[in-house]
Amino acid sequence: MLFYYLIIGAIALVSFLVSNTLKSKFKKYSKFQLRNGMSGAEIAEKMLSDHGIYDVKVISTSGQLTDHYNPKNKTVNLSESVYGERNAAAAAVAAHECGHAVQHATAYSWLQLRSNLVPMVNVASQLSQWLIIGGLILGAASAAGIGYYVAIVGLLLMAVATTFSFITLPVEYDASHRALAWLSNKNMVSQEEYAGAKDALKWAARTYLVAAIGALAMLLYWALSILGGRD
Repeated sequence: MLFYYLIIGAIALVSFLVSNTLKSKFKKYSKFQLRNGMSGAEIAEKMLSDHGIYDVKVISTSGQLTDHYNPKNKTVNLSESVYGERNAAAAAVAAHECGHAVQHATAYSWLQLRSNLVPMVNVASQLSQWLIIGGLILGAASAAGIGYYVAIVGLLLMAVATTFSFITLPVEYDASHRALAWLSNKNMVSQEEYAGAKDALKWAARTYLVAAIGALAMLLYWALSILGGRD
């Protein structure tokens, strides 16, 4: 179990460092006031309009870094620190979330695959570890093989969730690429503002990368624990 706790500790530490760096970057670039004076909401509405998307609403949501695109009701949800603010960080986030709306409108394959997996992943995330631990306990308490098979089901569910984490990567990187390309091509930001937006989105993407690596590390650990202990 020592190796398990080392993995958990290492992942938690890297995640903490990346998250703190992300917050620091957004705080820094929040001081870069846009020369065009547009708010995050206005940036989002213009990007949607420039891509011929008129059935997506831009709305404000509470919290910090809670920005997201909801394909079910076609809404770009911007946090209060993005929706009404007029800085490079707000422009980056608003354009990124609209990048997802553009992906949806153009039937971007990775986004479609990710959306199709969401219901299964919701179940997998809740049950996988319980089934694995429960299966291992059953296996240790009884000679019957049912515990092993319960753990295998949990492992398969965890594999689905891990796959989802990796499918999320191209979706997020592509949304950032679309956002930065639009900001640059439409001259929405100055060179300094663009550099800030690019740096902020780079660190935002790294949070997803760390999460994916962490999910894979956990999957491999449990796979070795279950399969390696099998006679």
